Order: sequence, then structure tokens, then C-alpha cells
Amino acid sequence: MNNLDQDLYSIIIPVYNSEKVVELTVDRTLKAFKSIKLNCEILLIYDGSRDNSWLKIKELANNFENVVAINLLKNYGQHSAVFCGIHKAKGDYLITIDDDLQNPPEEIIKLINRIKEGYDLVFGRFPEKKHKNYRKLGTKIIGYLNTKIFQKPKDITLTNFRIFNREVADRVKNFNTFYPYIPGLLLMFSSAIGNVEANHQAREVGQSNYSLIKILQLVARLLFNYSSYPLKLLTGIGFVIASLSFLFGLFTVVRAVVVGTQVQGWTTLVVLLSFFNGFLIVMLGMLGEYISRIMTQISDQKSYQIKEFVE
Repeated sequence: MNNLDQDLYSIIIPVYNSEKVVELTVDRTLKAFKSIKLNCEILLIYDGSRDNSWLKIKELANNFENVVAINLLKNYGQHSAVFCGIHKAKGDYLITIDDDLQNPPEEIIKLINRIKEGYDLVFGRFPEKKHKNYRKLGTKIIGYLNTKIFQKPKDITLTNFRIFNREVADRVKNFNTFYPYIPGLLLMFSSAIGNVEANHQAREVGQSNYSLIKILQLVARLLFNYSSYPLKLLTGIGFVIASLSFLFGLFTVVRAVVVGTQVQGWTTLVVLLSFFNGFLIVMLGMLGEYISRIMTQISDQKSYQIKEFVE
């Protein structure tokens, strides 16, 4: 790395239930940038956690001139917190890392060296992630959706340890959404995308905040806000059911003409009505979900609200 590099690097760290580790994360990040003689600012986005993380990062912002603490009004989720950080960052390059030291700050230099090769977006790629099995499965599902929805290159691995330039950040900032999905937005507004090998460590303090429920919520956000796959799936199922219903109706007419009719079929009628009505309720519910989210999008609401800003 050229020590004459005068670019400013903004490190965005969403903070949630990290009172015991966030100070160490900031300390190691500052030392890492001091050792490579690069300018940085650290944006700590407090996402309404249940501990005293806000008091800790507020103290850090008061003690270090290049540390900024942002207190969100309530818990909006990791993606909204990072979205806030992108809006507030001043850097020529923006870097996102987790608050739990699973992404060692000393590895940031690998991202910087890689993006300087001509990329506008670079993700860290880990030989092995120190996550539970359900998170690994969730990562595979989300990776598949990213490929289908955002045309993610098949040889690119997505992680929260990433760097992108100011041009990409400005495009993301101008995208109006109440439901930000950061990897998808970055893929949408980048053309030269790369990976670099980086280490991934086990969480030093506490447990992961990404539960199975949150992973399912993220999948729902991807499906309902950035794709029409659920509607297409229901349309396909509806077409199959309509075809089968038509064939069954035709069979019933032919059978009545050939062998006559009898007062039978009450069970069949109840089963069919229950099935079709259930399907219609599911379809209406899914259409209602789309309409609700569309109304939220066009209402121009922000995906986050800031309660306090300390720098």
C-alpha cells in the first residue's frame, strides 16, 4: 500500500448487544489504520440493543475525534443501520465490518489493496465461517436468491466484510427504499466486483444476533421487495390447479352423460371447496403483502430515524 494515499476510509459498524466487545473492535481498527498510515473515520450505528452499548460508543466518540456515534430511535435491523452509515459516511471508500471481531480489523488492508486494482466493490471471502449450521444453510439460500434476483456472479461470495467506492455509495444513497438490503443494492450499482481471501474468527464475546427468525425475515425481504418470485410461483400453481379443475369438470360431465348421476360426492365437494378457498386466501394474503409494501415504499418514509448524533 502506498503510504502517500490520502483517501479517507469510512468504517461502518452496526452495533447491537456489543457492550463488552465494541471498544476492543474500535481500538484494533484504529491501530490497524495507524500501522498502515491511512486516514479513517469510524461510524458506530447503535441499533437499539438491550444492553448499554450506546453509552460505550458515545464515550468512544467523545474520546476519539475520528469516531462518530449514531443512536437510532429503535431497532431497525442491521441493513437499515448500515444504510444509515452509508448516508452519513464522508469517505472516498466505505468499509463495513461486524461489531464482534469475527472480521479482524487487521484484515481490512486486504480489502483496500484489492479494490485499488480497479474494482468498485470487493467482498472478503472466508476459507471457513465460524457460524452455526442453520446460518450456513441460510447463507446458501440467500446466496441463491442473490444470484437469481441481483445477477450475482456465480464466482463471487458475499459477506458483511466488504469495501466499495464513493460512486457506488452515492448510487445506493439515491435509491429510495424503506426495506434496504445492502448486498443487493451494492450488486445493483456496481460493475467491477471482486473477492479477496480473509480470515474469519469465532465470536469472542456473546452469541450471534442472527437467529433463524431473522434469517427468514431477510429471505422474505428479498422475495417481497426485490423480486416477483412469490407471485410467479402462485400464478404457476394457480394455472396447474385451474387445468386440473377443468379436466375434473370435463370428466364429471362425460361421466354424467355416460353413466348418469347419483346423489353422492358430498365429501369430495367439501374437500375441493376447502382446498380452493384455502388457496385463494393464501393468494389474497400474498397480494396484500405486496400492496402493503408498495404503499410503504411510495410514502417516502425513511428506513431509520436518528435519535442522537455524537462526533
